[in-house]
Amino acid sequence: MEQHYKLFRVRELADNDEEFVATLAAAFLEEVPEDLERLKTAVAAKDYHSTYQAAHKMKPTIDLFELGVLADLIEVQDWGKFEKTDMDVSVKLATVVGAVENAISEIKVDFNL
Repeated sequence: MEQHYKLFRVRELADNDEEFVATLAAAFLEEVPEDLERLKTAVAAKDYHSTYQAAHKMKPTIDLFELGVLADLIEVQDWGKFEKTDMDVSVKLATVVGAVENAISEIKVDFNL
Protein backbone atom coordinates (compact mmCIF):
# COMPACT_ATOMS: atom_id res chain seq x y z
CA MET A 1 0.00 0.00 0.00
CA GLU A 2 1.13 3.51 -0.85
CA GLN A 3 4.26 2.64 -2.79
CA HIS A 4 3.43 4.73 -5.85
CA TYR A 5 1.40 7.40 -4.09
CA LYS A 6 1.05 8.86 -0.60
CA LEU A 7 -2.09 9.57 1.39
CA PHE A 8 -0.61 11.95 3.95
CA ARG A 9 -1.99 15.11 2.32
CA VAL A 10 -5.22 13.36 1.32
CA ARG A 11 -5.82 12.32 4.93
CA GLU A 12 -4.92 15.82 6.10
CA LEU A 13 -7.45 17.30 3.65
CA ALA A 14 -10.05 14.73 4.71
CA ASP A 15 -9.33 15.36 8.39
CA ASN A 16 -8.65 11.61 8.69
CA ASP A 17 -12.20 10.75 7.55
CA GLU A 18 -11.43 7.42 5.85
CA GLU A 19 -14.73 7.45 3.95
CA PHE A 20 -13.77 10.79 2.40
CA VAL A 21 -10.27 9.44 1.66
CA ALA A 22 -11.92 6.58 -0.26
CA THR A 23 -14.10 9.09 -2.10
CA LEU A 24 -11.02 11.08 -3.13
CA ALA A 25 -9.32 7.88 -4.28
CA ALA A 26 -12.38 7.03 -6.40
CA ALA A 27 -12.34 10.55 -7.86
CA PHE A 28 -8.65 10.07 -8.71
CA LEU A 29 -9.54 6.89 -10.64
CA GLU A 30 -12.42 8.59 -12.39
CA GLU A 31 -10.59 11.70 -13.57
CA VAL A 32 -6.87 11.08 -13.84
CA PRO A 33 -6.86 8.21 -16.39
CA GLU A 34 -9.06 10.28 -18.71
CA ASP A 35 -6.81 13.34 -18.29
CA LEU A 36 -3.72 11.19 -18.86
CA GLU A 37 -5.08 9.90 -22.17
CA ARG A 38 -5.89 13.46 -23.22
CA LEU A 39 -2.35 14.51 -22.29
CA LYS A 40 -0.71 11.65 -24.22
CA THR A 41 -2.83 12.35 -27.30
CA ALA A 42 -2.12 16.08 -27.15
CA VAL A 43 1.65 15.63 -26.84
CA ALA A 44 1.69 13.10 -29.70
CA ALA A 45 -0.24 15.54 -31.90
CA LYS A 46 1.93 18.49 -30.77
CA ASP A 47 -1.30 20.16 -29.66
CA TYR A 48 0.34 22.63 -27.30
CA HIS A 49 -2.86 24.21 -26.00
CA SER A 50 -4.48 20.87 -25.13
CA THR A 51 -1.22 19.64 -23.59
CA TYR A 52 -1.13 22.68 -21.34
CA GLN A 53 -4.79 22.30 -20.36
CA ALA A 54 -4.56 18.59 -19.58
CA ALA A 55 -1.33 18.90 -17.59
CA HIS A 56 -2.61 21.95 -15.73
CA LYS A 57 -5.79 20.10 -14.76
CA MET A 58 -3.80 17.10 -13.47
CA LYS A 59 -1.34 19.08 -11.34
CA PRO A 60 -3.39 19.47 -8.12
CA THR A 61 -4.32 15.80 -8.01
CA ILE A 62 -0.80 14.59 -8.81
CA ASP A 63 0.45 16.89 -6.06
CA LEU A 64 -2.24 15.87 -3.55
CA PHE A 65 -1.51 12.15 -3.99
CA GLU A 66 2.25 12.85 -4.02
CA LEU A 67 3.13 10.76 -7.06
CA GLY A 68 6.60 12.29 -7.14
CA VAL A 69 6.37 13.52 -10.74
CA LEU A 70 4.99 17.03 -10.25
CA ALA A 71 8.15 18.66 -11.63
CA ASP A 72 8.01 16.44 -14.72
CA LEU A 73 4.33 17.23 -15.22
CA ILE A 74 5.08 20.95 -14.93
CA GLU A 75 7.76 20.61 -17.64
CA VAL A 76 5.23 18.94 -19.93
CA GLN A 77 2.71 21.67 -19.07
CA ASP A 78 5.23 24.41 -19.82
CA TRP A 79 6.16 22.72 -23.11
CA GLY A 80 2.55 23.24 -24.10
CA LYS A 81 2.11 26.64 -22.52
CA PHE A 82 5.18 28.17 -24.14
CA GLU A 83 5.01 26.08 -27.33
CA LYS A 84 8.58 24.85 -26.94
CA THR A 85 8.89 23.43 -30.44
CA ASP A 86 12.62 22.82 -30.00
CA MET A 87 12.14 20.60 -26.94
CA ASP A 88 11.35 16.88 -26.72
CA VAL A 89 9.12 16.13 -23.74
CA SER A 90 8.67 12.43 -24.47
CA VAL A 91 10.94 11.31 -21.60
CA LYS A 92 9.17 13.58 -19.10
CA LEU A 93 5.79 12.42 -20.39
CA ALA A 94 6.85 8.77 -20.08
CA THR A 95 7.90 9.40 -16.47
CA VAL A 96 4.50 10.95 -15.69
CA VAL A 97 2.62 8.19 -17.51
CA GLY A 98 4.50 5.46 -15.63
CA ALA A 99 3.93 7.07 -12.24
CA VAL A 100 0.23 7.68 -12.90
CA GLU A 101 -0.36 4.17 -14.23
CA ASN A 102 1.39 2.64 -11.21
CA ALA A 103 -0.68 4.79 -8.85
CA ILE A 104 -3.90 3.87 -10.66
CA SER A 105 -3.18 0.16 -10.34
CA GLU A 106 -2.21 0.47 -6.70
CA ILE A 107 -5.20 2.63 -5.72
CA LYS A 108 -7.59 0.16 -7.39
CA VAL A 109 -6.17 -2.66 -5.26
CA ASP A 110 -5.80 -0.66 -2.05
CA PHE A 111 -9.38 0.65 -2.14
CA ASN A 112 -11.00 -2.35 -3.87
CA LEU A 113 -12.18 -0.13 -6.73
